[in-house]
Amino acid sequence: MGTTAETDLVETWHQVLDRHARVMGALEHALAEHQLGVSEYEVLEALADESEAGCRMHDLAGSSHLSQSALSRVVGRLEHDGLVQRTMCANDRRGIYANITDEGRARLEAARPAHRAVLERELG
Repeated sequence: MGTTAETDLVETWHQVLDRHARVMGALEHALAEHQLGVSEYEVLEALADESEAGCRMHDLAGSSHLSQSALSRVVGRLEHDGLVQRTMCANDRRGIYANITDEGRARLEAARPAHRAVLERELG
């Protein structure tokens, strides 16, 4: 059996996991109405904050909680739905940029109140 401090630490960890699961479930439910998952929403929100030139996929992976391959799949789905557009970097053919489209920005704006309401209810 562990020490009291160790037991408290494990209990805190379980509370973090429980809260994360509860918030993610609520977000998935709220965003489904807008035909978005949590990862899709987070990528759209990150891209909306970028310049017109867009964001390099490599940099987007660094600022998200997704692996490079998971990000590629999310961006692929968003691109298929017309919410994101990928382009090659003119200066570096290895670089790929992701840009939010007008439709992506509109979907993000429509979903934002539901997203923020869940955060306020669960974390506020």
